[in-house]
Amino acid sequence: MRERGMAGLKIIVAATTLLAPAGPGRAAETLTSWPDSDLGRLEVLAEIETLNGALLASRSATATLEAWCADHHMAQPARISAQRDTGPGKPITAQQRQDLQVGPEEPIMYRRVRLACGDHVLSEADNWYVPRRLTPRMNQVLETTDTPFGKAVQDLHPTRQTLSAQRLWSPLPDGWDLAPPTATTQSVGAGALAIPRQLFQHRAILLDEQRRPFSEVVETYTSAVLDYPRSRK
Repeated sequence: MRERGMAGLKIIVAATTLLAPAGPGRAAETLTSWPDSDLGRLEVLAEIETLNGALLASRSATATLEAWCADHHMAQPARISAQRDTGPGKPITAQQRQDLQVGPEEPIMYRRVRLACGDHVLSEADNWYVPRRLTPRMNQVLETTDTPFGKAVQDLHPTRQTLSAQRLWSPLPDGWDLAPPTATTQSVGAGALAIPRQLFQHRAILLDEQRRPFSEVVETYTSAVLDYPRSRK
């Protein structure tokens, strides 16, 4: 218990040092990477979980990503665009047909996009949808433009039903809270944290106002959601 208490104390001291007001000769610093330190890893975890929670509570992933981009000054204007992947599609599974409440003969469309804000590709999404449950105009937009799915079908006033939420990476290793303090507790002089491209993944069903499912999406969120300038003194 004493070792854990000392580790926590060192983290608090590090945080106090980092967040202290700048004094003479101590200028503000703009950061674009995250330090490989205890505090840096905790900050990354906090950001990931903040976005994850916002997405799980939202009616629209597109709108949530657009707000994230705007709040973190990642692009001007902060607008989400869908970069379509025109490669071969992924066949729908029997389980997905069951999720969408359609029979084996019901036509299903597939769409894969990268959702980007400026130069930042924030997520990659696989989407299987039931064209019969959309309007002709919506189907045309989805087949011929790069409009994000959420914006194309917004007149259906969709809601989301999350089927699964999976963390693909954690900045904190297993047993981190029981480990003794290390030299990386202090951020000063720490190198950049190596962050993999894929952070977490959601699988969800979109339903219209009559609670009819019309789309199943698998969304993989990338490390680009953390790629914004931060000021630290």
